Amino acid sequence: MARILCVDDESDALLLKCAILDRAGHTAIPAPSVTQALAHLRTTPFDAIVMDWQLGAEDGHLLLQQIKQLSAAPVIVVSGYVFRAFQSSEPTADIYLEKPVDPSELVTILETLLRPSANAASLAS
Repeated sequence: MARILCVDDESDALLLKCAILDRAGHTAIPAPSVTQALAHLRTTPFDAIVMDWQLGAEDGHLLLQQIKQLSAAPVIVVSGYVFRAFQSSEPTADIYLEKPVDPSELVTILETLLRPSANAASLAS
Protein backbone atom coordinates (compact mmCIF):
# COMPACT_ATOMS: atom_id res chain seq x y z
CA MET A 1 0.00 0.00 0.00
CA ALA A 2 2.26 2.80 1.24
CA ARG A 3 6.02 3.21 1.58
CA ILE A 4 6.86 4.26 5.14
CA LEU A 5 10.23 5.41 6.46
CA CYS A 6 10.76 4.21 10.05
CA VAL A 7 13.47 5.97 12.06
CA ASP A 8 14.59 4.70 15.46
CA ASP A 9 18.06 4.16 16.93
CA GLU A 10 16.83 1.29 19.12
CA SER A 11 17.03 -1.79 16.90
CA ASP A 12 14.26 -3.75 18.65
CA ALA A 13 11.84 -0.80 18.48
CA LEU A 14 12.75 -0.21 14.84
CA LEU A 15 12.18 -3.85 13.90
CA LEU A 16 8.88 -3.91 15.79
CA LYS A 17 7.53 -0.77 14.09
CA CYS A 18 8.58 -2.07 10.68
CA ALA A 19 6.95 -5.45 11.38
CA ILE A 20 3.69 -3.78 12.47
CA LEU A 21 3.57 -1.68 9.31
CA ASP A 22 4.58 -4.57 7.04
CA ARG A 23 1.89 -6.77 8.60
CA ALA A 24 -0.66 -4.01 7.84
CA GLY A 25 0.28 -4.24 4.16
CA HIS A 26 2.71 -1.34 3.94
CA THR A 27 6.37 -1.34 2.94
CA ALA A 28 8.43 -0.19 5.91
CA ILE A 29 11.98 0.98 5.24
CA PRO A 30 14.14 0.98 8.40
CA ALA A 31 16.59 3.77 9.22
CA PRO A 32 18.55 3.33 12.47
CA SER A 33 20.07 6.82 12.35
CA VAL A 34 19.44 10.37 11.20
CA THR A 35 22.15 9.94 8.57
CA GLN A 36 20.47 6.88 7.08
CA ALA A 37 17.04 8.49 7.25
CA LEU A 38 18.26 11.51 5.31
CA ALA A 39 20.00 9.29 2.75
CA HIS A 40 16.71 7.46 2.15
CA LEU A 41 14.75 10.72 1.95
CA ARG A 42 17.11 12.12 -0.68
CA THR A 43 16.69 9.10 -2.96
CA THR A 44 13.26 7.63 -2.28
CA PRO A 45 9.78 9.13 -2.09
CA PHE A 46 7.83 8.12 1.03
CA ASP A 47 4.13 8.26 1.76
CA ALA A 48 4.72 8.78 5.51
CA ILE A 49 7.45 8.84 8.12
CA VAL A 50 7.31 7.24 11.58
CA MET A 51 10.14 8.43 13.80
CA ASP A 52 11.41 8.40 17.34
CA TRP A 53 12.32 11.75 18.90
CA GLN A 54 15.28 10.72 21.02
CA LEU A 55 17.75 9.28 18.52
CA GLY A 56 20.82 8.64 20.63
CA ALA A 57 23.19 11.58 20.27
CA GLU A 58 21.23 12.81 17.25
CA ASP A 59 18.40 15.31 17.44
CA GLY A 60 14.81 14.50 16.49
CA HIS A 61 14.03 18.18 16.03
CA LEU A 62 16.86 18.61 13.54
CA LEU A 63 15.70 15.51 11.65
CA LEU A 64 12.14 16.82 11.57
CA GLN A 65 13.33 20.15 10.13
CA GLN A 66 15.20 18.33 7.39
CA ILE A 67 12.28 15.99 6.69
CA LYS A 68 10.01 18.98 6.16
CA GLN A 69 12.50 20.42 3.66
CA LEU A 70 12.81 17.16 1.73
CA SER A 71 9.31 15.70 1.85
CA ALA A 72 5.63 16.58 2.11
CA ALA A 73 4.88 13.20 3.70
CA PRO A 74 3.05 13.21 7.03
CA VAL A 75 5.24 12.58 10.08
CA ILE A 76 4.28 10.56 13.15
CA VAL A 77 6.55 10.92 16.17
CA VAL A 78 6.42 7.87 18.47
CA SER A 79 8.47 8.58 21.56
CA GLY A 80 8.81 8.34 25.30
CA TYR A 81 9.64 12.06 25.10
CA VAL A 82 6.44 13.29 23.47
CA PHE A 83 6.03 16.24 25.83
CA ARG A 84 9.53 17.50 24.99
CA ALA A 85 8.97 16.88 21.28
CA PHE A 86 5.61 18.66 21.34
CA GLN A 87 7.15 21.69 23.03
CA SER A 88 9.77 21.96 20.32
CA SER A 89 9.58 24.89 17.96
CA GLU A 90 8.55 24.65 14.32
CA PRO A 91 8.30 22.52 12.32
CA THR A 92 5.97 20.12 14.01
CA ALA A 93 4.99 16.55 13.29
CA ASP A 94 1.47 15.69 12.19
CA ILE A 95 0.88 13.37 15.17
CA TYR A 96 2.70 12.67 18.45
CA LEU A 97 2.22 9.26 20.09
CA GLU A 98 3.57 8.22 23.49
CA LYS A 99 5.56 4.97 23.77
CA PRO A 100 4.54 2.28 24.11
CA VAL A 101 2.08 2.72 21.27
CA ASP A 102 -0.66 0.22 20.57
CA PRO A 103 0.06 -1.36 17.15
CA SER A 104 -3.52 -1.04 15.95
CA GLU A 105 -3.57 2.63 17.00
CA LEU A 106 -0.39 3.30 15.03
CA VAL A 107 -1.79 1.63 11.91
CA THR A 108 -5.16 3.37 12.22
CA ILE A 109 -3.58 6.81 12.62
CA LEU A 110 -1.16 6.19 9.78
CA GLU A 111 -3.90 5.06 7.43
CA THR A 112 -6.01 8.07 8.40
CA LEU A 113 -3.13 10.39 7.53
CA LEU A 114 -2.63 8.59 4.22
CA ARG A 115 -6.22 9.16 3.06
CA PRO A 116 -6.42 11.78 0.31
CA SER A 117 -8.91 13.87 2.29
CA ALA A 118 -6.57 13.95 5.32
CA ASN A 119 -3.65 15.03 3.15
CA ALA A 120 -5.72 17.72 1.44
CA ALA A 121 -6.91 19.03 4.81
CA SER A 122 -3.37 19.18 6.21
CA LEU A 123 -2.11 20.93 3.08
CA ALA A 124 -4.90 23.50 3.30
CA SER A 125 -4.01 24.44 6.89
